[in-house]
Amino acid sequence: MTVLAGPKISPQAHSENFERIRVKRYSASLGAIIEGADLSQDLDDATIAEIRQALLDHLVIFFRGQDFSPEQQLAFARRFGTLNQHDQVKGLDAYPDIIEVRKEPDDERNFGGAWHGDVTYLSEPPLGSILYALEVPEVGGDTLWSNCYLAFETLSSGMRAMLDGMTMIHTPAKIYGALSQDWSKDSSVKSAPNATAHYETEHPLIRTHPETGRKCLYVSGAFTPRFKDMTEEESAPLIDFLMDQCTREPFTCRWRWEKGDVAFWDNRCTLHYALNDYSGHRRVMHRVTVNGDRPF
Repeated sequence: MTVLAGPKISPQAHSENFERIRVKRYSASLGAIIEGADLSQDLDDATIAEIRQALLDHLVIFFRGQDFSPEQQLAFARRFGTLNQHDQVKGLDAYPDIIEVRKEPDDERNFGGAWHGDVTYLSEPPLGSILYALEVPEVGGDTLWSNCYLAFETLSSGMRAMLDGMTMIHTPAKIYGALSQDWSKDSSVKSAPNATAHYETEHPLIRTHPETGRKCLYVSGAFTPRFKDMTEEESAPLIDFLMDQCTREPFTCRWRWEKGDVAFWDNRCTLHYALNDYSGHRRVMHRVTVNGDRPF
């Protein structure tokens, strides 16, 4: 019997020079648990710099047992950049920079229940997002992340050459536009389908990370319905292949949430997927998103 080998995964590059936090690698492809940081406090610049380095090294980082107010979550997020207000989903009335990601026991769908990157259709998509678990089901409700560096680096040289220079069309229309699904049973989304969501933005399919210099695939599920100068029908087979490549099991990690957990992910080189497997139970999170820059 012939056994097919899986993709060859290079070890993650990472710094060992952490003096103020402890960094424990979480999975083979991405993810680390950060210990020794109370995010409710005004952390010094050196600690913030180490947290940022851990994010660059591991793509998504997790903090257990946190307890902070909306003001403290916002203050922590601002240490990494200016904050994004979602253009299609209303934030909390008192804190418009915070999206409440809520699924009630009788909701049928959840928020983020497909592989995607956050608001990649913006001209300057986010650096990353910080998600805080306020209430989680006893079982279910995990989130998966994938490493889009590895998705690109494990392609054949011929495929990488073919994709080089291609431009992806990003748009909120499929999710938030007038032809999107009915949101009436989804308590996470505070706005109805929006006719203004039919704009398009162009980004390179192969993106260079502005801080690490590594290249990755930059495709985002329903936010990326086609390539520039191609129809959706023509684009679909290649987009399907690229999404499958980005979300191959060896390139992923899966986080089991507990109350007080915080996840901080690099939106420039990851995708994520919130599982909807906890019908009849409530799940409540607060998400803050940090602005980024234009992909190149």
